[in-house]
Amino acid sequence: MATLESRLVDMLTVPVEALGFKLWGIEYVQAGKHSIVRIFIDHENGIHIENCAEVSRQVGAVLDVEDPISTEFTLEVSSPGVDRPLFTAQQYAAYVGEDAKVQLTMPVSGSRNLKGAIAKVDGQMLTITVDGKDLVVALDNIRKGNIIAKF
Repeated sequence: MATLESRLVDMLTVPVEALGFKLWGIEYVQAGKHSIVRIFIDHENGIHIENCAEVSRQVGAVLDVEDPISTEFTLEVSSPGVDRPLFTAQQYAAYVGEDAKVQLTMPVSGSRNLKGAIAKVDGQMLTITVDGKDLVVALDNIRKGNIIAKF
């Protein structure tokens, strides 16, 4: 996870949890002068639009006071959804056996894009089965990971 995203997680976990939600993860997408801070929240009863608005107000106030981002940005708050992004070792471990796609910073077996079943998580190492072959990937090498939704 990038340094800014780590700082944002540290800064925003308590305010989000104080509202009764779990901070699932944060994405920071640089887009010139108009970057995006995307915050994913979760709750055992699901997430509704009112929940996102409530968290957005609280998080927006914290970001205004702390001012961790020097450029303009758009704040987005949403549920992780069915194709939920994965951010931590614990999240990957919770989905062992499920299909996922991961984008890597550095290629593994000649590819930066892997799609397969999460086989196991051992510390900060993820084993993903791609086309019948187990590949081991450091979680620090994962740029983005998502569960593949089944319908």
